[in-house]
Amino acid sequence: MYLSEVQFKAELEKCLQCKTKPCMTACPVKCSPCDFIRYAKNGDFIRAAGEILQQNPMGEVCGLICPDKFCMKACVRTNIDAPIKIPAVQATIMRKVNKIRIDYKPYNGKKIAIVGLGPAGIGAVAEALKQGFSVDAFEKEDSVGGALNLIPDERLPKEVLLKEWQRISENPCLKVYFSTEISDYNSLLNQDYEAIVVALGEQKSRKLGVEGEQFAIDYTEYLKNPQKYVISGHVMIVGGGAAAVDCALTAARQGAKHTEMLVRRGISNMRITAAERDALLGAEVDITTMTKPLKIEKSGDRLIIDTIKTEFDEQDKLVEVAGTQIRRNNIDLIITALGSDRAEEPVENAKIIYAGDFITGGSTAVQAIASGKKTITELVEKLNF
Repeated sequence: MYLSEVQFKAELEKCLQCKTKPCMTACPVKCSPCDFIRYAKNGDFIRAAGEILQQNPMGEVCGLICPDKFCMKACVRTNIDAPIKIPAVQATIMRKVNKIRIDYKPYNGKKIAIVGLGPAGIGAVAEALKQGFSVDAFEKEDSVGGALNLIPDERLPKEVLLKEWQRISENPCLKVYFSTEISDYNSLLNQDYEAIVVALGEQKSRKLGVEGEQFAIDYTEYLKNPQKYVISGHVMIVGGGAAAVDCALTAARQGAKHTEMLVRRGISNMRITAAERDALLGAEVDITTMTKPLKIEKSGDRLIIDTIKTEFDEQDKLVEVAGTQIRRNNIDLIITALGSDRAEEPVENAKIIYAGDFITGGSTAVQAIASGKKTITELVEKLNF
């Protein structure tokens, strides 16, 4: 997950210190790799880490899990040899620094509530504290992180998430209420809050919509506690995104004899990174593309699934291919990983501001953090101070 010292120095040396900083422009939170790499090259890791945290309160987390479609894709070195492994450089810098001081503005006399402590909520909390707000944060679970907690430890160790949150939560202007679900925003509006930031994420998993779906398990249930499921035979994951990849790799690590992903589109349409594709190949995960499920049945302690091939028609619409239906027997576990949707609709109120996946749909952690930060920036402008 982190670079060795040799790798770290080699990546730092590749930076051309571009004046236009395309890597910063491509970053959703506008973190500047050009600048933090310059400080790191001079051995000033504290200043490098400070540069990261100035824009991204979860610098190490994002360094570990950010995809290659942002800063790396914009890196000028792509046109020369290979892009700098900027996320890995960022994570490695943050790992080198234990304590770092964060600059906060003095208390501005305003108090806000933030509901939900996933990446968008964390971004909103961190930015609100930096801007001098007093913050009450509410989280229905007993821990921080939201969807970040579904990412396997092999990609995001929980201690890293907690370490970054601890740095934020040490601010005395923050009060956190865990195991507290807010279902009635009017109860908060009646209190003395300037605004309420709602960052609930997408809490409702998408369904297959086929007969026998109850015999499959949802990816959120599996990734929350994979040890709960005894895996040794054939595991099938329905879905082709990052969550499906996490399920497949986790099942393979758990000892599945055969791990398979069932994807209704082509492999080029899968919303995963090159690193994730390589990981699937390395774990010998089979990817069955242009195929969708029709029905799931249970036979003793095994599952049966009926599938059919798909294709794109002349209107580029995905349709079923007649005569291609087959029945697959002897599957031990089926996991559905089709993504999720928001569980409620937005409330029309000038004092309620929404952030993260709740309004944008599925996104990356860094995009959610950026969305959370943006709500606070807009609030500051709205309050005119």
